[in-house]
Amino acid sequence: MSGSVAGAITAEFVFPTEHDLNLFAKKFACDLPPPLVIWLEGDLGAGKTTFARGLIHALGYAGRVKSPTFGLLEHYQLDALQVLHLDLYRIADPGELEYLGIDDLLDARTILLIEWPDKGGSWVPGPDFICRFTYAGAGRGLCLSACTPRAIAFATGWLNT
Repeated sequence: MSGSVAGAITAEFVFPTEHDLNLFAKKFACDLPPPLVIWLEGDLGAGKTTFARGLIHALGYAGRVKSPTFGLLEHYQLDALQVLHLDLYRIADPGELEYLGIDDLLDARTILLIEWPDKGGSWVPGPDFICRFTYAGAGRGLCLSACTPRAIAFATGWLNT
């Protein structure tokens, strides 16, 4: 894992319904400390965008949250922070990301969600969290890994609540 540290923690969850996944995103959003980079991994339809949408709404965005699959990057400005939602599914070459200037968009008030981060190569920042979504029968599974000291500290407290 890029950006991983010794002592990383992992937790697994199963969500029977989309509603359950949205409730999880809402809980996860509570006290989430920016800046953070969250990688969203998994097959098509496994829950990446659903989770991102639920998280963005839970962080306080009241408008429509659309998938950035065609636009590549969606920006959501909130009172205390900004959320950038990046979807790399359609890029053919990681070098295409050079023109986005991701590093210039990141600051201490940013949460960056990246779908399909493996397609971004060295152009994407390492993760604080990796969310690996899978199919779990009719529902979805999630393997959540906290990879950096800040993420581990947050996850340790969060998982104990």
